[in-house]
Amino acid sequence: MPFTFKHPYTPAPGYSRRVAYFCMEYAIHQPLKIYAGGLGFLAGSYLRSAFELKQNLVGIGILWKYGYYDQVRKSDQTMDILFEEKVYGFLQPTDIKFAIRIFQHDVWVTAWYLPPEVFNTAPLFLLSTNLPENDYLANTISHKLYDFNPETRIAAAILLGVGGARLLEELQWQPEVYHLNESHGLPLAFYLYSKHKNLEKVKQQLVFTNHTPEEGGNPKSDVRLLEKASFFSDIPVTEVRSITHIENGVLDLTMAALHMSGVANGVSRLHQQTLHRMWKQHPDICPILSITNAQNYTYWSDKEMYKALSANNDEALQKRKLACKEQLFELVADQNGEIFKKDVLTLVFAKRYTGYKRADLLLRDMDRFDRLVNNRERPVQIIWAGKPYPMDYTAIGVFDKIVNACKSYANCSVMVGYELKLSKMLKQGADVWLNLPRMGHEASGTSGMTAAMNGAINLSLPDGWFPEFARDKRNCFVIPPSDPSLPEHQQDDADAISLYNLLEKEVIPMYYDYPASWREIIKNGMRDIVPTFDSGRMAAEYYKKLYNREDIRE
Repeated sequence: MPFTFKHPYTPAPGYSRRVAYFCMEYAIHQPLKIYAGGLGFLAGSYLRSAFELKQNLVGIGILWKYGYYDQVRKSDQTMDILFEEKVYGFLQPTDIKFAIRIFQHDVWVTAWYLPPEVFNTAPLFLLSTNLPENDYLANTISHKLYDFNPETRIAAAILLGVGGARLLEELQWQPEVYHLNESHGLPLAFYLYSKHKNLEKVKQQLVFTNHTPEEGGNPKSDVRLLEKASFFSDIPVTEVRSITHIENGVLDLTMAALHMSGVANGVSRLHQQTLHRMWKQHPDICPILSITNAQNYTYWSDKEMYKALSANNDEALQKRKLACKEQLFELVADQNGEIFKKDVLTLVFAKRYTGYKRADLLLRDMDRFDRLVNNRERPVQIIWAGKPYPMDYTAIGVFDKIVNACKSYANCSVMVGYELKLSKMLKQGADVWLNLPRMGHEASGTSGMTAAMNGAINLSLPDGWFPEFARDKRNCFVIPPSDPSLPEHQQDDADAISLYNLLEKEVIPMYYDYPASWREIIKNGMRDIVPTFDSGRMAAEYYKKLYNREDIRE
């Protein structure tokens, strides 16, 4: 029987406008491994909140045959990469097939469906080229998330953007709004332009979210290569140049999205300011709003901790926290052979490994680090986790550097497999959650939000979302930032000194000498994180600020 689609629930008032949300990755639940990091975590939380609010939204993504990658170890415990085929019995085949044009070839596309009842999300369709009708190269388009081959990444962008739009036509579900979550699906904009032949009509339908000021997250590509790939849906390059303001034969995907969208948003107030500075020389781009990222409280929060908080039962809250630490430490022992203690202050650094996040900042001064971790009167335990981009050898080198340093300390460990399940365990078991970005580089960051939902205290530089939450020494600890105009190595030196000083003089003494004050910071953090940083607020703002605009035409 042919697959037919009708949105599976009745939209709530205010959320009836039909929206298609395009994202390259979704972190919805541990069994579905189609995500790399923060962008996917954000998209997964959004689909959960869209379901809870009964928003008329459909997600569009790609079913990555090998996922991102599985993080494993070499024989000396340094990091290795495993690409393993994933098979999901809970996804429904649609048996829909259609062809799109990529690099002068017809590539056949199908889609798999994740119904809302599986993981309590808005409906999600996942595109795939893994079909017998395709040759090997076409099959590889949906093999690996963020493939290191540039032509394959371009092909994946066309699959997401054009393939997603074509799928919605096949389903006969016509969106009123198309939401590009990052510029990966930019071919969607050109596909819409090829249909309407009118940029203003495209702007009435298209909205855009940018998640990073980092160059690596704002790709640029040679126009001739993109034209050869059918990136522009057969729009003449002269016309593409006119509507996207191409410079020097290179397409800036973020700039093109800002020129072709009706409205865009940054993912924190600071990020909005950064985007305005970055793009102030381009007055003809769309308005850029601020909608701060958030995470789904229902999925991420520890319900027992919040039950104890609601009952004002400090003993129960402490008991639950210690139990979560014990569960985490069982995994630490299994992976690393170290026995951690539940009554010892436990610091956790866990996020995607990339230069500006500075996973190794604690190792900046090894004499001070040694004094910190060898203090027997006020001991600490430190856990690192995170998955570098598989071809980012500098980030992998940082991971391996930390692995080798930890071999000398029984109270320091590095975990592998940093995905949703481990992420939640680390946040439940952490006393302190470290956020150490080089100032001005973190657009939002969301791991600290979910850490607070699990009774962990944030210790962070005031970048990204954090200034919107932080009340220093009341719901978190704020690291005084260095001058961001200094050379990076000087910033890192100064921030490391501030980090050591804060740990030695305030954080560690408070944990051991003033436990009542420590618990108050935990409780204030748990209270302050919701509802402002629950993705229900973010999902509601998407409709209010992006989707329900007056210029949108039915």
